[in-house]
Amino acid sequence: MYARSLNINVHDSQIDDLMQRLRNTRFPAGLDAQQWDDGAGLAFIRRLTDYWQTQFDWRAQEARLNELPNFQASIDGCEIHFVHQKGKGPAPMPLVLTHGWPGSFVEMERVIPLLTDPAAFGGDPADAFHVVVPSLPGFGFSTALQTSGSGAHGIAGMWLELMTKLGYDRFGAQGGDIGAGVSMWLARRFPAQMIGAHVNYIPASFRPPVSDSLCPVTEEERAYLDAVAAWASTEGAYASVQSTKPQTLSYAMTDSPVGLAAWIAEKFRTWSDCNGDIESVFTMDQLLTDISIYWFGHALDASFRIYKENRLRPLVFSLSERVATPLGVAVFPRELPMPPRSWLERVFEVRRWSSMPRGGHFAALEQPELLVEDIRAFFRPLRHAGGYGAGSVD
Repeated sequence: MYARSLNINVHDSQIDDLMQRLRNTRFPAGLDAQQWDDGAGLAFIRRLTDYWQTQFDWRAQEARLNELPNFQASIDGCEIHFVHQKGKGPAPMPLVLTHGWPGSFVEMERVIPLLTDPAAFGGDPADAFHVVVPSLPGFGFSTALQTSGSGAHGIAGMWLELMTKLGYDRFGAQGGDIGAGVSMWLARRFPAQMIGAHVNYIPASFRPPVSDSLCPVTEEERAYLDAVAAWASTEGAYASVQSTKPQTLSYAMTDSPVGLAAWIAEKFRTWSDCNGDIESVFTMDQLLTDISIYWFGHALDASFRIYKENRLRPLVFSLSERVATPLGVAVFPRELPMPPRSWLERVFEVRRWSSMPRGGHFAALEQPELLVEDIRAFFRPLRHAGGYGAGSVD
C-alpha cells in the first residue's frame, strides 16, 4: 500500500505549550501602533494574539481539515502529507496543486470541491479533475528533507513519483508562489508526463534566454525587470534572509509564535487585494489556521531554507531551450511583479494568458471561483488526449 490515511491530531501538550508562550509574549514598541510602514502593525498583532489565545479553536479547525481525504506517503526519505480528492465526471483529469510560502495546503480548501465536482456548483461535469494537494517538504504535516540541494527542482521529481504511484500516468499541474516554480519545473523536466501547467505567479528567479543580438530585452521586459528590482529593495528583505541565512531566522520563529504570526500576517496583508484591510479578505480563523499549521509542524528552518535552495538552482534557460508542455498564466492585479507574456514565450508555449479583474498573491483563497474557471478553461482543450490512468490511493 503506497499511501496511508492520515488523521491530523496535534498533541495536547503542543497546544498547552503554545498557550503558555502566547501568555508570556513580550511585545515590542512602535512609533504608531496602527501603521504597517515598518512591518506588521502592533495593534493588529496584539489583537491577533488575543484572539489566538482566547477565541481561536484549533480542535475545530483540525476537525474540519480531517474531513478532507488526507494521506501520507514516503518519498525520498520524507513523509509527504497530501489531500487526494477524486473527481466526479465522465473523465476527470489528474491535477496536482502546489502551495507556496507563507501558505499551506489549506489555501486549496475552497478550490478542491469546485475542481472535483463542477456540476455541484453549476458547472460542466466534463471539467472535473482528480485533485492531489501535497504539502511541500517541511511545510504543514510533511516532514523536512534531511539533505540540501532540493528546492522546487527536486520537489517536481517528488511530485512525479507521487502522481505516478497514485496511478496517474499523465497529469496537469497548478500553483502560485513556490508552487508555480514546482509546476514550471514539472513542465520543463517531465514533458512526456505533463498535460499542461497553469500558474498564477512567475518566480522572479525565472530567467529565459537573452542575447543582445538574437533576442534582446524589449522595453516592456526591461520595465518588468526594473519593477522586480524596485520591489526587492523595498519588500524583499524576507526573501533575502530566507535565501541566505534561513537557520538564523528559524531560531526566533521556532521559539516565538507571535514572531511567526507577525512574519506571516504581514505578507497576507501586503500581498493580497485588501487595500490595507487584511480582515476584508481573510478571517482571523483563516490566518491562524495557516499560522498554526506552521507552528505545529515544527520545521520552520526547512520552510525557510527552500528559498535558499531555489536561489542556488533558479529557473534559468539556455538560448536553444524550449519547453513543450503547454503553459497557462492567470495574472491577478495585486500580485507581486509579473512579467509580460513575451518573457514567458521566450521558452514556453503559452496557450492562455488571462488578466484577472481582482485578487492578489493568494488567489486560491482570495478568488477561488475566478482561479478555478481559468484553470478549467486552460485545460479544457488539452483533455482530448486522455490516457491519464485511473488513479488510486493504494
